Parts: sequence; C-alpha cells; structure tokens
Amino acid sequence: MAANTTTTKSTSSDKKPTPKKANLLDHHSIKHILDESASEIVTGRGYTEDVRMSNIRLFIGLIIIVIALFAQFYKKKFPENKNFLIGCIHTYVVFNAILQLIIYTKEKNAILFTYPPVGSFNSTGLIVSSKLPRFSDMYTLNIASADPQSISARPTVEFTKSVTQWFTKEGVLVEGLFWKDVEGLINDYAKEPKKGK
Repeated sequence: MAANTTTTKSTSSDKKPTPKKANLLDHHSIKHILDESASEIVTGRGYTEDVRMSNIRLFIGLIIIVIALFAQFYKKKFPENKNFLIGCIHTYVVFNAILQLIIYTKEKNAILFTYPPVGSFNSTGLIVSSKLPRFSDMYTLNIASADPQSISARPTVEFTKSVTQWFTKEGVLVEGLFWKDVEGLINDYAKEPKKGK
C-alpha cells in the first residue's frame, strides 16, 4: 500500500522578510542600515526620491573617467604628447574640484533628496541627513526643506538617539522601534508651524 503524503507549498505571503542585520563593531554597517531604513520610511510616506544630484555627480565622474582614458590612450607617446597630458591633468583636477565642491556644499551628510509628495500643497521636497560619529553610539537624523527659501519650507527637525535602542545584541535592527521614531520625526516636520499672536 502506498503511503499517503501531502506536501504543502509555501506561498510568497508565507515568507517573512529577512531581518536587517549589522555588524555592531562597525559603525559604517550600523549607519548604512539605519540610513537605508530611514530612506524607505520617508519614500513610503509619499516622497519620491530626487536623483538629480546623483545624476550630476555620475555625469561629472564619467567626464573624469573619459579624461583619464584620453590621457592614457592618446596616439602619441610621452615626449610628443606633453602638452596634451598637461591639459588633461588640468581638466581632471578642475572636474574633480567641481565634484568635491558639490559633495561638500550640496550633499554634506544627506542620505536622501526628495520631491514634494504628489497632490501636496507643499512646493519643496526634503533633505534627509544623518550622522553617526566614529566611536559613538549617538545617531542623529535630520529632516530639512530642500529649498529653505521657499514659502512652504518648514523648520528643520532632528533627533539624536543611541543606536542601542534599535538593535538587538545580535545586531538585528528592531524595525518597529526605528520606524516609530522616524515616523514621529516626519510628523513633527509636517506639523503646521504655530503662529504668534
């Protein structure tokens, strides 16, 4: 007599999302997971990521690579291509300086630039930035207006909290706690400013 066997098929709804795990001895790993989660939370609230700054950086980086390739594979050998190489080096330095200037002045600690939510009366997006100093457990998350000069710009909000309250001893992110804190920060930013009487 044949044995009656039943098999159960697992559906995609049965799978639990894999927990986010960080190396607790590496502050870059911790910051990366927190930054990634904060970006997911903000975009989940209807803010679309603004990738223009990233695209500009990539374009300038591509120009730098093309300049380096031209300098490397130019038809003439060294004594004859001296002026061409000097021009390439100068151009390379100028574009690298522009790239560093963009990173220093525009991006700073930014992890996410957004457009305003669709259907919103707000005409400015957000800049979400974070800090986790080396040898510190204090993580700072900051939400500011992408255009501080705009009439619809809101005051900047931030929190600074210890990362130990969001991670287990094994390095697993307790997403519910972190989401609650980030959601609270987004709500604080979205509140109507109190008008003086």
